[in-house]
Amino acid sequence: MFGCLVAGRLVQAAPQQVAEDKFVFDLPDYENINHVVVFMLGTIPFPEGMGGSVYFCYPDQSGMAVWQLLGFVTNEKPSAIFKISGLKSGKGSQHPFGAMNLPQTPTVAQIGISVELLENLAQQTPVANAAVSSVDSFTEAQMTPNPSEAFIPANVVLKWYENFQRRLTQNPLFWKT
Repeated sequence: MFGCLVAGRLVQAAPQQVAEDKFVFDLPDYENINHVVVFMLGTIPFPEGMGGSVYFCYPDQSGMAVWQLLGFVTNEKPSAIFKISGLKSGKGSQHPFGAMNLPQTPTVAQIGISVELLENLAQQTPVANAAVSSVDSFTEAQMTPNPSEAFIPANVVLKWYENFQRRLTQNPLFWKT
């Protein structure tokens, strides 16, 4: 039902089911992870009116589990990218995973997905620094003019192409001269 992806690693498509409505993915060597992608596989949708809260869990200095809400996935929003690099020193939040223990290794964290009612998801507040900037701002940033590059408006290219086609129909060999 769910998948988890960390850049440079294999996709995890088989979470450990820890309760009827709760799933976890182990993240070994989590200190070197900046972003995590959580997504639905597309094989099984959420039941009507349900979605999944996504949590990040890591061991604090004393080895206790710290759970932080990252966000959610739903049938309408089947994937999300979360930034976890700045969360490893934050405070925990309320979570539905109870007293689940982390693996004994202090370098392993977990991503937890809890299937819940959509109305409950709407009332939850994710950790502020977990959100990744939207695609719109990324696209705008990519369009910042660079003094060493020239940008040609699309209408100029289209006009050139139309003129080229017109001249080609008038004289198929015009381009050789």
